[in-house]
Amino acid sequence: MALIIVLGAAALLIIWVIFAYNRLVSLTNRSEEAWSDIDVQLKRRYDLIPNLVEMVKGYASHEAGTLQKVTEARTKAMGAQTVGEHAAAENMLTGALKSLFAVSESYPDLKANTNFVELQRELSDTENKIQAARRFYNTVVQDLQNALEQFPSNIIGNIFGFKTREFFALGENEQAAKDPVKVQF
Repeated sequence: MALIIVLGAAALLIIWVIFAYNRLVSLTNRSEEAWSDIDVQLKRRYDLIPNLVEMVKGYASHEAGTLQKVTEARTKAMGAQTVGEHAAAENMLTGALKSLFAVSESYPDLKANTNFVELQRELSDTENKIQAARRFYNTVVQDLQNALEQFPSNIIGNIFGFKTREFFALGENEQAAKDPVKVQF
């Protein structure tokens, strides 16, 4: 009888280990998938920016400093490797884009150009998708972090070397980054 109890307890322990391990694998994979969603939207944003810069260049050629800042911010954002680097670069890019749109306010012909209006609309849509993807990613990272810190799944996490992910935080200029890029017509 004691052997049956010991074997039953061992079987329950093994089942629990398998369940906890699979949950951590699932959360890790979901965090990678969520980051991939952010990455897709960031690439879409990066692809829109050169078109926007070229359009503004045609109307406001003497605004080279602003255009250069946007281009530099885009290049830095594209080269970011870690989540923290991406967050900092995205904050810088958002600020540069705000400056670009402020410059465009001085050019009524540019604001009336249908291609410019469409690019602004697409960029605004992309910004909304990035924000939604960031929220989803941070939620998944929070779930993974909770699982890795809560007893008893933290034991399995430590045994098998699971690591938490970095949040996609808004950074130092948090309020400016929270404000969407203003698109005015």
